[in-house]
Amino acid sequence: MVTHQELVSCVGWTTAEELYSCSDDHQIVKWNLLTGETSQIVKLPDDIYPIDLHWFPKSLGIKKQTQAEIFVLTSSDGKFHLISKLGRVEKSVDAHSGAVLAGRWNYEGTALVTVGEDGQIKIWSKTGMLRSTLAHQGTPVYSVAWGPDSEKVLYTAGKQLIIKPLQPNAKILQWKAHDGIILKVDWNSVNDLILSAGEDCKYKVWDSYGRPLYSSQPHEHPITSVAWAPDGELFAVGSFHTLRLCDKTGWSYALEKPNTGSIFNIAWSIDGTQIAGACGNGHVVFAHVVEQRWEWKNFQVTLTKRRTMQVRNVLNDAVDLLEFRDRVIKASLNYAHLVVSTSLQCYVFSTKNWNTPLIFDLKEGTVSLILQAERHFLLVDGGGIYLYSYEGRFLSSPKFPGMRTDILNAQTVSLSNDTIAIKDKADEKIIFLFEASTGKPMGDGKFLSHKNEVLEIALDQKGLTNDRKIAFIDKNRDLYITSVKRFGKEEQIIKLGTMVHTLAWSDTCNILCGLQDTRFTVWYYPNTVYVDRDILPKTLYERDASEFSKNPHIVSFVGNQVTIRRADGSLVHISISPYPAILHEYVSSSKWEDAVRLCRFVKEQTMWACLAAMAVANQDMTTAEIAYAAIGEIDKVQYINSIKNLPSKESKMAHILMFSGNIQEAEIVLLQAGLVYQAIQININLYNWERALELAVKYKTHVDTVLAYRQKFLETFGKQETNKRYLQYAEGGF
Repeated sequence: MVTHQELVSCVGWTTAEELYSCSDDHQIVKWNLLTGETSQIVKLPDDIYPIDLHWFPKSLGIKKQTQAEIFVLTSSDGKFHLISKLGRVEKSVDAHSGAVLAGRWNYEGTALVTVGEDGQIKIWSKTGMLRSTLAHQGTPVYSVAWGPDSEKVLYTAGKQLIIKPLQPNAKILQWKAHDGIILKVDWNSVNDLILSAGEDCKYKVWDSYGRPLYSSQPHEHPITSVAWAPDGELFAVGSFHTLRLCDKTGWSYALEKPNTGSIFNIAWSIDGTQIAGACGNGHVVFAHVVEQRWEWKNFQVTLTKRRTMQVRNVLNDAVDLLEFRDRVIKASLNYAHLVVSTSLQCYVFSTKNWNTPLIFDLKEGTVSLILQAERHFLLVDGGGIYLYSYEGRFLSSPKFPGMRTDILNAQTVSLSNDTIAIKDKADEKIIFLFEASTGKPMGDGKFLSHKNEVLEIALDQKGLTNDRKIAFIDKNRDLYITSVKRFGKEEQIIKLGTMVHTLAWSDTCNILCGLQDTRFTVWYYPNTVYVDRDILPKTLYERDASEFSKNPHIVSFVGNQVTIRRADGSLVHISISPYPAILHEYVSSSKWEDAVRLCRFVKEQTMWACLAAMAVANQDMTTAEIAYAAIGEIDKVQYINSIKNLPSKESKMAHILMFSGNIQEAEIVLLQAGLVYQAIQININLYNWERALELAVKYKTHVDTVLAYRQKFLETFGKQETNKRYLQYAEGGF
C-alpha cells in the first residue's frame, strides 16, 4: 500500500473509480477505489514539487474512451509537464518565472491556461506551444477557471476577481470579491455560476456578471478549496479539518470534520457521486454524496447508501428497500414513477409496485439529467438526449446542429406529453421545439426566437397538443407565454409578468405559478392573454412572498400544492385553491353548466374571470355572457349579445375572433365566406381606412360606401382629406 509522506497538493479522477494524486514527496499515486489498492505511477525528480493537476477532457459521448489519457501537472520550478496515464513525462515546458500555481484545459481540450507567481496568465496549445499571454499583473495568480463557452477566463488578483475574454480589446469584468486574498475559484458550465474562496475565511457564489448570490459566514480558517459538481447542483468546500457539501444557492447540506489538515484541492468524480480531497497531512479524503431525497405526493425516497434506496409511504408508513447492482447516479420521482440511473442501467419503478422495476441498459455511461412527463421520460448524457416510455421503449432522440448536452439542466430543457423544448446555448435567444414521438422539429421546423436571452423554459403539461404553450423567463426577468405549434404565421409572444425569478406549471392542469419580486403569483388561466387581455389581472391569485426570504426557488407544483425552497435550504409548502383545477377539468370536458354552478358556489371574481376567458376560447358565448356579467364587464356582455343575434355562422365566428383582438383572422373568415361587405365594415369600424379601401378596390365593390364613411369621419373632426389614395378615388380614379 503506497501512501504519501508529505502534503498532497492535487488530485484528479480518470474514471469514476480511479484517482491520481500528487504530493510534495514527489510521488504520483494511483488509487483504485474498487479494489482499494494504491500504486506509485512515477517518482518525479527531487526539484519538482507538484502544485496543480488537470486531466485532459474526455471527448464527449464516446463510450469506448471513458479513460482520460494525459494530464497537465504544474510545478514549483516554473514549468508545466504533460504526463501520460502510465507516468511518462511527455513534455516539460518552461512557462513562468516562479511557481506555476494552476493549469486548466478548456472544455474542448483545444487550449490550456496556466497562471503563476509572476502574475502572468498564459494560453497554450494542446501540444504545449505558447499562443498568447492574456494578462500580466503585479500579484501572484492563485487560481484560474475557463468560462462555459471557453471564450473567457476567470482568474484571481489579490482580493479581486477578473473575467477576461480571449478576444483582444473585449471588455474586462473586475470586482472586489473578498476581504482577504482569494485562493480558489471555479466556474460551472451548466449553471454559469462562479465560486470563490478566500483567506477572509468565506466562500461565495457569484453569477457570471459578478453579482453576489451568496456569501458564507466567516469560518475559523481560510477556505483553501472549492469545486462545483459536474451538473452544477452542488459544490464542495474545503478548509482546515473541514469539508462541506453545499447546494448551488449556497446553503449547506452537510459539514464533516475529518482529520485532514487543510484540504488544498477538491475533485469531483465524473458522475458527480463522490469527491476526493488533497489533504495537508498527506492523506487523500474520499466522500460519497448520500441521503439525497425525492418527494412526490405521499412517497419519500432517500438514497441511504451508494447502491440502496429507501422508499417510504407516509400514508401507512410502509417502507421498501430498493437495491441496485451499481451505484446510483441520478434519480427522479414524478407522475407515479421513480426513474433511477446507475452507472450502466436505468431502472423504472411504478409507485404502485416497488418490487418489479423495468430495467434496461444505457447507451452511454453517465446520465446528467432525468426529466419526466406523464407519458414518458427523458435522459440526458454526454452523447445526446433520449426519450423513453415508462415501459422502457426507446421513442426518440432529438438533435440540432451544435447541440451540447453536457450543459443542459432542468431550466433549459422541458418535456410534456407531446413536445420537447431545448434552449440553445450558442444563441440564447432561441428555443428549439421537437415532437416527442419522433424527435423531429415541431410544425414547419421553425424554432422559437425571442428578442432577449432566455433563462428558463417550461412547457404546460395538460390539454390538447394543438394548444400546447411554453412559458419562459428572459434575462430581464420578464415572463412570456407563446404557442408551441408554429405554422407559417408568426405566433405572438405575450408578456405575462415582470420580475419573475422562478416558475412551474401544475402537473394536473394548465395553471402556472411563479415568484415575482415580493409576491407569489398564480396564473389560473394563462391562456387569457390570447382571449381577453383586459381581464388577465382578474384571473390571478397573489400573496406576499416575503416569508420565503430572498432567492427562493419553486421545486414542484403537484396538484394544488406548491413546494418552495428558501435560500437557507428549508422547504415551504403552499396550498392553492383547488377550485380552478376543477374548473379546468369541467371546461376540458365541455361541462359548461357544471362550471357555472361551481363558480356560483365559490363566489369568487377570479373563478368567474377564468370561466369568461375559457368560454370565449371555446366559443361558448352563452357561458361567456353569464361570466362577464358576474365580473361586471357590461360592455362585453352587450357585445356578446350583439354577436348572438348575427345571422350567419361565419359572421358570429368573425366577431368572436374580433372580441379576442384577432382582427386579421376575423377578416380572413369573412372573406372566405364571401362576406366582403362585413370585412370592409369591420375595418371601417376600427378606422383601418387604408385596408377598407384596399378590400373595396380589390373586390370591386362598395368603394363609394367606403368613401362616404371616410367623408363623414373627416367632417365630424373638421379635417381635410390628405390620404393620396382616397383623393385619387374621390376624384373618380376607378
